[in-house]
Amino acid sequence: MASPFEAGHSGQQPRWADPGNQAHDDLVMEVKAKTPITDTITQVTLVRSDGRDLPAWTPGAHIDLVLGPDLVRQYSLCGKPSDLRSWQVSVLYQPDGRGGSALVHQEVREGESITVRGPRNNFRLVEAPRYLFIAGGIGITPILPMIESVDRAGAEWSLVYGGRSRGNMAFADDLLQAHRDGVTLVPEDTHGRIDLAGILAGVASGTAVYVCGPEGLLCAVEAMAADLGIAGQIHLERFTPRSQLDDTVLDNFEVEFVRSGITVSVGPEDSILGVARAAGIPAPFSCSEGTCGTCETNIVSGRADHRDSVLSPAEQEENSTLMICISRAACPKIQLDL
Repeated sequence: MASPFEAGHSGQQPRWADPGNQAHDDLVMEVKAKTPITDTITQVTLVRSDGRDLPAWTPGAHIDLVLGPDLVRQYSLCGKPSDLRSWQVSVLYQPDGRGGSALVHQEVREGESITVRGPRNNFRLVEAPRYLFIAGGIGITPILPMIESVDRAGAEWSLVYGGRSRGNMAFADDLLQAHRDGVTLVPEDTHGRIDLAGILAGVASGTAVYVCGPEGLLCAVEAMAADLGIAGQIHLERFTPRSQLDDTVLDNFEVEFVRSGITVSVGPEDSILGVARAAGIPAPFSCSEGTCGTCETNIVSGRADHRDSVLSPAEQEENSTLMICISRAACPKIQLDL
């Protein structure tokens, strides 16, 4: 059996170029089924319209659903990586959101066609002696294929899964039925919030800790892990941008697009992505918030002012790539491989 694990990001190439990631391939897919999972979560099953196999993917991957000309949303694949005939994503209805979840819940119909991009993996499953998974709400979705993979590989693992109420915790029954001894459910209305401090204090050296859920959960884990000296063991994925507390390093700088032979100025109100596209450089992008990884670009020379929510602190320090939709330069001139 092939290994379910992927090596960590080396910084030598954008993550969409890694094996199993095909972020720039637009697939016309058919909505085979829409299945209610809870009162607020719907699972969408997608198949290729031409009936061919789908691109391979690894646990933690997500796809882009192109829901309109300016409406592209990212959702984690939550099915089985071994299934090359269909993809499943689970979408939480957010009435006060940006419109993507409402469109999926209310307007997308079974049998319709939809354009899909991906898969892309910013949340790779690394090989480790043991795993701790912490999920909050819809954050359970990328964790599901991870659990299947590490369990099949015989690795030691446990899951702590929190939600507002037991009835709104998607896939909870399936998890208990298949892995009762390894799963702890924490419905907030009956059990309170997850005891993050107690759980993280007991994390053994070498344990890979994977966390996905609301921003408050992610920030709390990051802060506690830093205090405990285990920040290097934490793996997170965000689908909303991290709060920017620091001012940008430079208001104005130059960027040279080496392959295109074009040098342009970037002002305080500009983005590198915006000036690249204005110069006719076909730079790929999706979220424009630094969360999806589509626009990750190699740095030829210069230092980046990283503003994204994709790269880990170690990857940002490595300074091999940056997300041009939101990150900037920390030097008067930066050279990029575009």
